[in-house]
Amino acid sequence: MENRKVFMNRHNNLLQLEEHLYTLVDVEQPNVFRNLFPYDEIPKIAFNDRIVPHNFPEEIWITDTTFRDGQQSRAPYSTEQIVTIFDYLHRLGGPKGIIRQSEFFLYSKKDRDAVYKCMEKGYQFPEVTSWIRASKKDFQLVKDIGMKETGILVSCSDYHIFYKMKMTRREAMNHYLNIVQECLETGVAPRCHLEDITRSDIHGFVIPFCMELMQLGERYKIPVKIRACDTMGYGVNFSGAVIPRSVQGIIYGLVTHGGIPSQLLEWHGHNDFYKAVTNSTTAWLYGACGVNCSLFGIGERTGNTPLEAMVFEYAQLKGTLDGMDTTVITELAEYFTREIGYKIPQRTPFVGKNFNVTRAGIHADGLLKNEEIYNIFDTEKFLNRPVLVSVSNTSGLAGIAHWINSYFRLKGSEAVDKNDPLVVKVKEWVDKEYDGGRVTVITDEELIAVINEIKEK
Repeated sequence: MENRKVFMNRHNNLLQLEEHLYTLVDVEQPNVFRNLFPYDEIPKIAFNDRIVPHNFPEEIWITDTTFRDGQQSRAPYSTEQIVTIFDYLHRLGGPKGIIRQSEFFLYSKKDRDAVYKCMEKGYQFPEVTSWIRASKKDFQLVKDIGMKETGILVSCSDYHIFYKMKMTRREAMNHYLNIVQECLETGVAPRCHLEDITRSDIHGFVIPFCMELMQLGERYKIPVKIRACDTMGYGVNFSGAVIPRSVQGIIYGLVTHGGIPSQLLEWHGHNDFYKAVTNSTTAWLYGACGVNCSLFGIGERTGNTPLEAMVFEYAQLKGTLDGMDTTVITELAEYFTREIGYKIPQRTPFVGKNFNVTRAGIHADGLLKNEEIYNIFDTEKFLNRPVLVSVSNTSGLAGIAHWINSYFRLKGSEAVDKNDPLVVKVKEWVDKEYDGGRVTVITDEELIAVINEIKEK
């Protein structure tokens, strides 16, 4: 304590005590935080009210794992599908390349063919990167293809180190460092995926390990990236929560104690406890430049952070889309549905069939008067999705009028109001349907048929 320097912090102009240096704690028995993660009970969220400051980077970005983690939970994409989706991601990211990278498996010929074809596109963004296990056999694949960067799986919780790898912390660290050093010696930039960080000993293993990684990067003059992986979705963004569950506590520790520059740090979240989006946003706010996502959240178990969600989180935080073309999100959803056969749940934000559709009559009445009342933003402008209403027994005259105007794109003097004779006659037909015992929503096809029949009379 006496040897730690006192220096002037130019960010706040206050004298500051040099941070404590954390060394590896090579325990004999695994620390699995049984007090927080009792397997026969629901996990616990504990607090110590230690608050860390916001540290929002000047520049933030998104990285993509659709072709890696996104393929671990579904049938593999074909080479052609991967290339098409990659083109969509390039368009979505815009001229500034907000979608910075996309990572690929290298294990099958199909995946390698996709890598070659995507690299042939010559896009600056997303950059094509890979993912491997911490083995020399896997690293050979990276060298053979000539990748500039690769992700490396470096599990960091005692659950993985002791129970899966059957190693001690020291043995695991030395194993990881050897692989990273080999990577650096051949000029390939490593991206270390700290698996299961939200059940890890942050000060006893993660930070000492990261300090070693930063030293290797300095020695070889090649940046070593760190991906903090909330593999089981245990992370929480509550102020004052304890590590290892505190997202802001983890990010603060990696930046302040581990010496990781924000531009080398990204967050990878899972949605087991419905927190993938908020945790990713929190990682941005507290010092990580990157958040790793997959399209529509497709990934292991409950999935990853949805990429389309973070596009709109970015815009809300920065006050601008920075050139991202959000209408591509709708094109991607249509492509996944039409060409891949993926069924997007109807109520999924931004991409579900019903995300901006209302059924309640009182809501439809408000939409008819001013769509801003019940629509989150101009969905037609940003997603090419005009706000809609579904017609049911609660829609009322206003709901039917809004459906007609929306479906047929009627505006201004062409638009009908709820007192229009056509609307009244359609309402009479709808009422008759539900008086007869119907319980389902009226389909678009039925409404079109009824409207055509009324017009013919």
